Amino acid sequence: MESIELIKNRLSISAEVKHNISKNEILLQEILRIADVIVTAFKAGNSVYFCGNGGSAADAQHLAAEFSGRFYLDRKPLPSEALHCNSSFITAVGNDYGYENIYSRLIEGVGKTGDILCGISTSGNSANIIKAFDMAKNKGMITIALVGQTGGKMLGTTNFIIQIPSIDTPRIQEAHITVGHIICEMVEASLFGNKND
Repeated sequence: MESIELIKNRLSISAEVKHNISKNEILLQEILRIADVIVTAFKAGNSVYFCGNGGSAADAQHLAAEFSGRFYLDRKPLPSEALHCNSSFITAVGNDYGYENIYSRLIEGVGKTGDILCGISTSGNSANIIKAFDMAKNKGMITIALVGQTGGKMLGTTNFIIQIPSIDTPRIQEAHITVGHIICEMVEASLFGNKND
């Protein structure tokens, strides 16, 4: 495929995935519910944690920073962290207990009732996120999954789920960030007012 045509094709496919989300009423309602539950958690003084692997770890860190730093507004920071950012912890626990336990062990240590754990996985099959969801439920936390079209093994294991209508990993990741940004905007506006206020 000629390079310019490849660029146009990928942009078109990415736009189509987002357009399909915009037409999916069930998915839109789930996004609204997720924004509402995050607002409720922050109002109660709870934290929102994010986790993922590879590119999804980068997305987890990105979205946590939108809450703990800022999105549109200059406002107080919100308690939000990505669980993979302590490399000493990740490598020690991965070495001593196995990589599948890196997130569950951290949630066991820091998670509390009413906190939220958002797990990002394009396949929906990430063992370390599934184990973290199990631990989060034991701690009375709320779980949110951002996955691809099938939902994978995470389907039915979480309180809320956003299934991006695609099986193509890069397109799923692009949509995760888009949906994540929309949620961040709604949460920030609900807690602090709109950017144009």
